[in-house]
Amino acid sequence: MTLAMSSHAELERVSTVDALVRALRRRILDGELATGERLVERELTERYGVARHSLRAALRTLAGEGLVELEPNRGARVATLTRQGLLELFELRAALELEAARLMLERNEDRVPDSVRAAVAELRTTCELPEPPWSDVVSAHDRVHGALVDAARSPRISRAYAALAGEMHLFVVQLKPSWSLARMAEHHERLIDELESEGPPALRRHLGDGAQTVLGSGS
Repeated sequence: MTLAMSSHAELERVSTVDALVRALRRRILDGELATGERLVERELTERYGVARHSLRAALRTLAGEGLVELEPNRGARVATLTRQGLLELFELRAALELEAARLMLERNEDRVPDSVRAAVAELRTTCELPEPPWSDVVSAHDRVHGALVDAARSPRISRAYAALAGEMHLFVVQLKPSWSLARMAEHHERLIDELESEGPPALRRHLGDGAQTVLGSGS
């Protein structure tokens, strides 16, 4: 079954479930659907003109990504990254990313490889677009840190890091009210220079800046 674009929903000509996943994911990452917001089946099936079973399948996929929480007998809501969850995410990110950075530098003669630089340049390009959707910023940010982790050439670290994707996306969504697009780009460009001059401690400071911004905002 396929679903074409219609005047009342932003769905591409792909399978109905995949189209719903993409549309809802984008609304969550753009902040249009706020963390903790209930996802009412009747409203969503009417908005997108789809069957309830297709919507439920899409919500299960998003739950698997960590973007939606399914509650027995209560339906679905946008996942929330609590203060404690953010602290725990920072601890785990630091453990994985700092070791990845150490290996990356060790295996690349203390240089940041071109793959990471290219991802940072792509983030800069995204941030310089006129009013880019925040979901595009989230994706570009994800590619920077993913490229850094992958540059360690440690498949196990990469797999462990990939499991954090949902919470990472929610974290970047929570940065939106506090960080300008310029700051997002500059923060990562500075990281590249500081990694080569200071090593992994620069990355710890980089991660801490983001975490403290969200914690300080009252999230």
